[in-house]
Amino acid sequence: MDNKFEELIGSYIENQIGISNHFITKELADLLRQNLMNLDNEDRLRTAGIGNQLAKDSGQDIRGDKIFWIDNETRDPSERAFLNHINQFITYLNDTCYVGINAYEFHYALYETGSSYRRHFDQFKNNTDRKFSLIHYLNTDWLNEEGGELLIYQENKVEKIFPEIQKAIFFKSDTCEHEVSKSTRPRMSISGWLKSI
Repeated sequence: MDNKFEELIGSYIENQIGISNHFITKELADLLRQNLMNLDNEDRLRTAGIGNQLAKDSGQDIRGDKIFWIDNETRDPSERAFLNHINQFITYLNDTCYVGINAYEFHYALYETGSSYRRHFDQFKNNTDRKFSLIHYLNTDWLNEEGGELLIYQENKVEKIFPEIQKAIFFKSDTCEHEVSKSTRPRMSISGWLKSI
């Protein structure tokens, strides 16, 4: 387990973008993907807005995903396993990097075919609690020609990351500008933020 954490943290230290290709198990990723598909089939996903409760715009066209927040008190076994894994990662991150993370929030995200999320930062202008963004992909048999890349903008280059199942991406919420490109099939993930409040 620590190897998965080290892979994510080590690549972040080296490149300001942490990447782990097997951060969660295939079994857990499959269960979470099924949860997301069930939520969509039950019409429980909601169109995402931008901003927080102090400055929210749900009528925007910057992002095109539908979301469902994962309750920290969930009784779903796969969601509990996922959040337990996140808690273990936070403990390891705090113990090794002294970053003071003490909270988190995560949601399922579904980008339907042709939807995207324009270039943005993850930290609110009126609230700096979000310190790190952490994305987990749930897409099986993803082909590069299907699009859906996460594009992360750095000083002299653009990092292009395809949304393959089990892959996790980790970066600073306030300094890494990024976008989600359009895809030719639905694109599924769990996205969230590690916070200091």
